[in-house]
Amino acid sequence: MAKNTSSGKSNSRHVVPHPNGWANKKGGAERASSVHSTKREAEAAARETSKREGSELFIHGKNGQIQRKDSHGNDPKNIEG
Repeated sequence: MAKNTSSGKSNSRHVVPHPNGWANKKGGAERASSVHSTKREAEAAARETSKREGSELFIHGKNGQIQRKDSHGNDPKNIEG
């Protein structure tokens, strides 16, 4: 049985390097939700899923470090306009 490393608190989506290109993964998951040949494709898929989930989106570089992040839910402020 696979070990669940998610704390239950993590509501995140990550774009990370993968042996076959770039992966769209849920935070804490061992397996990718989807794998894409380009980072751009993986980011588009992850952004769509993140918006649907209302989760944080983290875009990683080839070295694994976070390059950018975006929030698709639970924003601390209500901004009018």
